[in-house]
Amino acid sequence: MNDSKISVRYARALFQSALEKNILDKVFQDMILISEVCKNPETKEFLQSPIIVPSKKEAIFKAIFGDNVEQITLSLIDLCVRHGRESYIPAIARVFIHETKKHKGITETVLTTAVRIDDSLREQITGLINHNFNTEVELKENIDPEIIGGFILQIDDSYIDASIRNKLRKIKKELIGSAAAAK
Repeated sequence: MNDSKISVRYARALFQSALEKNILDKVFQDMILISEVCKNPETKEFLQSPIIVPSKKEAIFKAIFGDNVEQITLSLIDLCVRHGRESYIPAIARVFIHETKKHKGITETVLTTAVRIDDSLREQITGLINHNFNTEVELKENIDPEIIGGFILQIDDSYIDASIRNKLRKIKKELIGSAAAAK
């Protein structure tokens, strides 16, 4: 089975269960915690290690999260470990977080600029996206001096590249194309 299908199925099952039990916000916080813990290189290595037996992995997860997460979250982790799918836990957390934000009407937006933008421009951008997409905006900002100027905006699956680097790339492609045609 495809890796992404496994992650999506587990995440959606957890999402539906949390929604039915009216603990979606608590499980959402659990998944954020798990996602952060799984970013640690030692945790990644631990998750993918075939040497550590499943019972030991379950005990380690219970020691790490213990009373800090909902029982349903621990049950999901135990289920993944028992079926040898603990390496999917970070992806499950990521999908769950995305599904929950989608359910709450929050749109993840990434703005990449060459320099830091000021607060008034940030508010204008979030207001514009909020109005046009009729959604609450969660804006993440990246600074990439290599785009030279302009911006790259990603709203869910929509992608707008209005960077100087992209415009220069297009001009170069046109010049190369017209030079080749002239020969």
